[in-house]
Amino acid sequence: MSLPSIYNDVLGPVMRGPSSSHSAGSLRIGRIARMLLNNQVDKLVVDYDPNGSLVTTHTSQGTDMGLYGGLMGWEADDERLIEYKKHVEDAGLDITVNYISYGATHPNTYRMTVSNSEETLNITGLSTGGGMIEIVEINGCKVSMAGDFYETLIFGDVDAKSVEKLLDLATIEDVVASDGLVRVRSRHALDSEQIECFEALAGVKLVKAVGPVLPILGAVDLKMPFDSVPTMVEYAEENQIKYLWELAVHYEAARGGISHDSVLSQMKDLVDVMLRSVARGLEGTEYEDRILPNQSSGFAEMQSKGGLIDGDVLNQVILQVSALMENKSSMGVLVAAPTAGSCGACPGAILGAARIMRSDEDTVAKAMLSAGIVGVFIAKGATFAAEEAGCMAECGAGSSMAAAGLVTLMEGSYEKALGASSMALQNCLGMVCDPIANRVEAPCLGKNVLAATNALSSANMALANYNHIVPLDEVIDAMTAVGKSMVHELCCTGLGGLAVTPTAKRLEASLEAGESNPLARCGTKCQC
Repeated sequence: MSLPSIYNDVLGPVMRGPSSSHSAGSLRIGRIARMLLNNQVDKLVVDYDPNGSLVTTHTSQGTDMGLYGGLMGWEADDERLIEYKKHVEDAGLDITVNYISYGATHPNTYRMTVSNSEETLNITGLSTGGGMIEIVEINGCKVSMAGDFYETLIFGDVDAKSVEKLLDLATIEDVVASDGLVRVRSRHALDSEQIECFEALAGVKLVKAVGPVLPILGAVDLKMPFDSVPTMVEYAEENQIKYLWELAVHYEAARGGISHDSVLSQMKDLVDVMLRSVARGLEGTEYEDRILPNQSSGFAEMQSKGGLIDGDVLNQVILQVSALMENKSSMGVLVAAPTAGSCGACPGAILGAARIMRSDEDTVAKAMLSAGIVGVFIAKGATFAAEEAGCMAECGAGSSMAAAGLVTLMEGSYEKALGASSMALQNCLGMVCDPIANRVEAPCLGKNVLAATNALSSANMALANYNHIVPLDEVIDAMTAVGKSMVHELCCTGLGGLAVTPTAKRLEASLEAGESNPLARCGTKCQC
């Protein structure tokens, strides 16, 4: 697997839906399945293991929407996702969902059979968190495809050397052989003549070509400036680099084979999406399948009247986080940062503080880059999947990232940014994921606000030279260990914590019955 990329693994995808691991991850799996079936899928049979997370969440957290949209070739921000059921029916897509215990080792496992009038393929994919995926098996052949290469898959009894003779190896990343399969990975699509040559080889049964679904292409034998927190610190000292955002630019430019200017430009584009998401949230949003009403506009009104406890930056952060979460909950376009469920924490903290500080576009983009490189280390050393490590993996990660970004807004050094990130993540270890009624709204909104304000406190403590004691890389290791010790019921399954309270179950029943705005008739005591 390639090293994490800021734009593949941390900040992004640009998407719609309640959950990046459920909505965007499943969509990318669906898109790859579609490409493998020559862009025509007529029938899907998908098996979910009850020991994972998808049996209890696939209908309510966007898995169905994403997977079926991907099978129809849509992007993660496609407007048609809002009414996906209608489009699935119009397309005549035949879908069967089974709940079968088959020993899935990852909580977000998709075991699928996809077919059209000409062929049938068996595909197993994983949604690994934050919209990232891995295809692990195709027609019984083990693979490891993350969607960051052009891949040509040659099935049958064929030798890799026979394939290599037909290639200009200078333009190919690698040729990998395993039982029954030879994979050619490249940063460009192979032409039809090459595909025909593969098909003519003795022993070949099937040839498939798949394009990337990630924005930054992978590369084999990457020459990276650093790949961990300690090696980054060494690199900074050797090259006399003061700021974390500069280190992020060096890393992402090497990771993606792009220029420093391009790295900064792409971040400005993402910040623009975030700002538009905030604006849409503040306009007031509605969506039928939703628990919470629009609340951010009421917060803004109360703030303008002086009805809140004084705290300009803090209140602006709360407002921005709320607007971002409400935009998400109404199927607006968002940046998963690092996930959709935590899309308010990191951007809300940085954009809220930047608004009060009147920071310019460049400064905000640099702050987000600092957040992004912290996210790279979390993606590499731990996870963004709440199904694996609770909300510590989402809001906890977002808080750690935001703390680094806030220090950058104040032109603090990379040492202080890393200290702030460490403190913020330390404060979030063990945070459970227990969404009420299986909707990514509550207590998700409160946890995003908590994560953002924790980041603000941690940033100020770091700027004031508080000692974080434990280095960030060790805190990430501890995060992994804590995640492994958390019980299944507290990791985004809807089976523990607030998700199983009587009120939560009543709300869930109301939403399943198609009742819009169930809180409207419940009142503050929610006597449903």
